Amino acid sequence: MEIPVQMHQLMKEVGVEDIVLPELMVEKKALLKIAPFLKANNLLQVVLVVDQLTYKAAGQQLEKLLENEKISYKTVLLKENQHGQVLANEEALVQLLVETPSKAQAFLAVGSGTIHDTVRFVSNKMEKPFISIPTAASVDGFTSKGAPLILRGVKTTIQTASPLAVFADLDVLVAAPKELTAAGFGDILGKYTSLLDWKISDLIGKEPYYPIAAEMTRQSLETCVQQVEKIATHDEEGIKLLIQALIESGLVMLILDFSRPASGGEHHLSHYWEMILIRKDAKQLLHGAKVGVATAIISDLYKQMANQLELNDLNPNKKYTKELIESWSEIKLMIDELPSAKELRNMLDCIGGPSTTDALGLSDQLIQSSLNEAQHIRDRCTGLLLVNNLKQDTIKYPIEKLNIKR
Repeated sequence: MEIPVQMHQLMKEVGVEDIVLPELMVEKKALLKIAPFLKANNLLQVVLVVDQLTYKAAGQQLEKLLENEKISYKTVLLKENQHGQVLANEEALVQLLVETPSKAQAFLAVGSGTIHDTVRFVSNKMEKPFISIPTAASVDGFTSKGAPLILRGVKTTIQTASPLAVFADLDVLVAAPKELTAAGFGDILGKYTSLLDWKISDLIGKEPYYPIAAEMTRQSLETCVQQVEKIATHDEEGIKLLIQALIESGLVMLILDFSRPASGGEHHLSHYWEMILIRKDAKQLLHGAKVGVATAIISDLYKQMANQLELNDLNPNKKYTKELIESWSEIKLMIDELPSAKELRNMLDCIGGPSTTDALGLSDQLIQSSLNEAQHIRDRCTGLLLVNNLKQDTIKYPIEKLNIKR
């Protein structure tokens, strides 16, 4: 996989031309190239980080490949909780720190989001590089620096380090469970609202904005939407397009050193739901599955705001009022261009993922509280923040009446 020319243009615009982007290998039998890469970089003692499922998907085969090349390794099997899940929390971080030999030279993150977030943080703290080996096209965080961790029950993203290389084996990705692929598509679908929120943060909050990054993210989104049926059937070409889109999204976040293009109000809802489930000691849901459903909710919410907002009724003393009035025509046009909640849910149905909060098993009470509180999770000016600022003035509908299911 070649780095798009636009990526280098973005690096120049941001002023980070000295960043070393990871080597990218997206092809069949990519696992066979990992051991030669390690030898070429003199990384002869490594730690494989897996869970039970990713060990079967790729870890076991990788062990044999390392043995054949006389590369020393230790496999760390991250412990599951009572729900049979691994979380990127203090327990996982401490386990990996304790079980990593001092002589280890690199980590191999064999898995999807949780394993990558855990490895990314520990590798950065131990000042040892890591290599990304996705076992499913399920998240867009493979190449980014951000490690979303659960610390004391709170979702906290810490900027750490990007991988030295990514080896995405299409044979492994095509064989991945369909619900993981659907989650990856849901994460991509969230770019509809995250890109809008990023522009809102530019116009209203005066936060940094880079059109090249927005355009690249949108291109990846549109490519996946156009090929949703191929992705849904696990066609190799469709899976390749999806993993490339996820990788490119992560590279954009790596260059910018923030996640705004890929994370807006829809991610705030997802993070809120995750924290509540952890607080209740409940089984966790796939990140991208939550993001996909949240994207439909956010689209519906923003369209209601666009239909009901009366600029003359705004309280001039409230934060962002002046900027909102000045930028409203542009923001409203972008909201009008968003796919409807029905269109978004149809795409999620096509991909085979959950499309409603009922399908996720989330209560109406949790959804309503998240709509009223999730904007506080990140210090960003999003449409979700604006809705909550405005709902006592000109936004007359009560959030409790929002159509969150159909």
